[in-house]
Amino acid sequence: MRLTLPTAIAAALSLAGSAFAADVALRPEGERTSDAAIHADHGAYAGVQQRIHALNEGGRPVRDYHLSKAQCWLDVSFHEYTRNDRSDFTQAALDESVKLVVAMEAKAEPLPMDTPLVNDAARLRPDLWERFGALKQHSGFRCAQQLVACGEVELVHAGNEYNQQQWRHAKPYVQIAEENLAEATAAAHACVPPPAAPVRVERIVLNASALFRFDRSAEADLLPQGRAELDALAAKLGDAYASVESIALVGHTDRLGSEAYNDRLSQARADTVKAYLQGKGIAADITAIGRGEAVPVKNCPGGDVATRALTECLQPNRRVEVTITGTPRERAAD
Repeated sequence: MRLTLPTAIAAALSLAGSAFAADVALRPEGERTSDAAIHADHGAYAGVQQRIHALNEGGRPVRDYHLSKAQCWLDVSFHEYTRNDRSDFTQAALDESVKLVVAMEAKAEPLPMDTPLVNDAARLRPDLWERFGALKQHSGFRCAQQLVACGEVELVHAGNEYNQQQWRHAKPYVQIAEENLAEATAAAHACVPPPAAPVRVERIVLNASALFRFDRSAEADLLPQGRAELDALAAKLGDAYASVESIALVGHTDRLGSEAYNDRLSQARADTVKAYLQGKGIAADITAIGRGEAVPVKNCPGGDVATRALTECLQPNRRVEVTITGTPRERAAD
């Protein structure tokens, strides 16, 4: 039974492929006797081959299931043509190649995963068909696509030969399918996804008192030590990380002053650090928020009168926390 293509692909064929399909119609059997007729048919095959080449040049990999199947349909059709096969198989196999080529050119989706038994080919070796089908669901199918596609086409090829000249003529193509299956199975099992790059989350605490002048937050208010620390951080991001996914900056203050004022000050300092890093070429996604006095890391006795002793005790609370999420750069072994 000849299977039909999905509706989307049939539409693509009707819109984009009718002229192309006419160009690759082989000469009727009775006319394949003159040099001119044979030359014309060879030109038709060459035209399809050129289109397959163009699809590859356009970025579709050679190992792609559908590009491989288009190529294998073309190959078996030409093989039988050169062996003077007078059945409808040569044209039917060529038609399957053309359908896939036109569908890929039209970027139709989804492309078919079935393999029709063209020219009413016998369905030999159901076990091979079943195992090829299972490989299409295998996690390593991407590494076995070409072998699966061509193995299926060779099974159809074998079934056509069986109908015409029985097992002796079908056997070589069954053997090709068996070999393809063995190689495809090995390739699928060996196709282990590359390990995910290790992601590291690193937390750095910057002393706000060392970064900024007292009660200040603008870039012009950065102290020399603060600039040096931010320069070192920017260099670390480029040197220690192969890629940086995100940077979270959280500004904090001590409890001295009003809550609203501290919220604004902590936000402004986080924003300044963000702008400084971006100015150093850090292209990662950077978020900056201010938490004011809400998350102290040290509690100090006393009220809210800013004595020297209290200010020094509260110093750890005045900070900008930096959380880096990224992939560390691999280091050569010592």
